[in-house]
Amino acid sequence: MNNRFPGALKLAAENSVLVVVDVQSRLGQAMPPKVLNRVLQNTALLARAATLLEVPVLHTEQYPKGLGNTHPTVAEALPKNCKLFVKTAFSCLDAEGFAASIAALDRRHVVLVGMEAHICVLQTAQDLLASGAEVFVVEDAICSRRLENYQNALDRLRACRINVVSAESVVFEWLGDSRHPQFKAIQAWLR
Repeated sequence: MNNRFPGALKLAAENSVLVVVDVQSRLGQAMPPKVLNRVLQNTALLARAATLLEVPVLHTEQYPKGLGNTHPTVAEALPKNCKLFVKTAFSCLDAEGFAASIAALDRRHVVLVGMEAHICVLQTAQDLLASGAEVFVVEDAICSRRLENYQNALDRLRACRINVVSAESVVFEWLGDSRHPQFKAIQAWLR
């Protein structure tokens, strides 16, 4: 594998982990409604696909006492064995046990979704990249309260050579082939 050019790799389900960052009910109320709906639907799609394809899923909640718990649309889609990390730090890697859990999974590709793009998602992506992970941020499954903050986050992610992808790209890269045994099940979710 050629590691000299970050961003040149395709995702592989057997080498991926999905991280759902702070997709919380009260935090979601501060997001533009159409944007929130897109993030919830794409995050739920990725969580269901990850479960079906045996991709581990970790998720975080930022200060749930103030920002609420994981939004029900996403919570229902998360696998039963999904590990939750409650945090006050903005980067997930600073949450107690998170970095150790990522390391224990021994998977190089980390797919990030969540809120807010310019704070917790960005800082987590930067720290993961610094730790040696190949980071994929799903642009249609992240959001910020303001469009300019979302756009700034995407600019900064790209400047750091972090992969910016779409939810469908992730799913189809995880599948790899239309002959995959789970292709029809996942394709039905995309209609």
